Amino acid sequence: MAAARVLLLSGRPESVSFAQSVCGLLGVGPGLGPWPTYCGLKRGQLVLSDRPFQGASARLPLQPRAPGAELPTNRGVDLAVAVVLQSSDQTVLLTRRTRTLNVSPNLWVPPGGHVEPDEELLDGGLRELWEESGLQLPQGQFFWVPLGLWESAYPPRLSWGLPKYHHIILYLLVISQESQQQLQARIQPNPREVNALMWLGPDVAAAVAATEDGTETPRHLPQDLPPSVLAVELEENGGARPLVLPTSTLLRTTPATADSKERVSTGTKFALRLWLQHLGR
Repeated sequence: MAAARVLLLSGRPESVSFAQSVCGLLGVGPGLGPWPTYCGLKRGQLVLSDRPFQGASARLPLQPRAPGAELPTNRGVDLAVAVVLQSSDQTVLLTRRTRTLNVSPNLWVPPGGHVEPDEELLDGGLRELWEESGLQLPQGQFFWVPLGLWESAYPPRLSWGLPKYHHIILYLLVISQESQQQLQARIQPNPREVNALMWLGPDVAAAVAATEDGTETPRHLPQDLPPSVLAVELEENGGARPLVLPTSTLLRTTPATADSKERVSTGTKFALRLWLQHLGR
């Protein structure tokens, strides 16, 4: 049986089954969160606790997922990592997942994916960044900090069907010394996973992060919010073309019934909020 990827520390490390809520087991209080959680970043694993422990390397906000239902008990919670890549001019990279992917198709997210069992978490994030965008960051020209944790289930709502995937996603902020223009010049997206990409600045990111599921309109929209943002979309012949994307597309929330409308994932909105806090905004 594969080694557990997410462990909870209560006396001794214990694995979490697919059907269990990590946040519930940690005893987080009522409300929407996020909740501060002590975190040990190990090779291929994440160790979590609601109190300090020897080997804890960070204290990160953990955002709970929606309540679950009757789910498999013979599976564990998987571990994923996502890279919030910040350019030197303070923009972050988002990619749009292709419509053919089984999980979260047509959603805007940071590059990321599963961590291999013996892989350092940063190495896993940088590998996913390279696999999806073609970007390799030169050693010594970036630094990184852990941003936060997101407990993710897919499908994202029980009204869509029972969850088939259950992850803890570790968001890493990777700050490059290169500008957006320098990074963009080296991007070669993987068309099997990505069909568009864009760079978001703090103002638009703040409007996106302010939208919440279950609300009709986002909060605190700035008066000067641009009506559209510029992205790059892949063409079937392997080329790329400019894409003028209505800002309203990025402000959509998760619908009550299953569909693949283009929008920013809820976890990504959480990560953008943490990024803006890191910027001091």
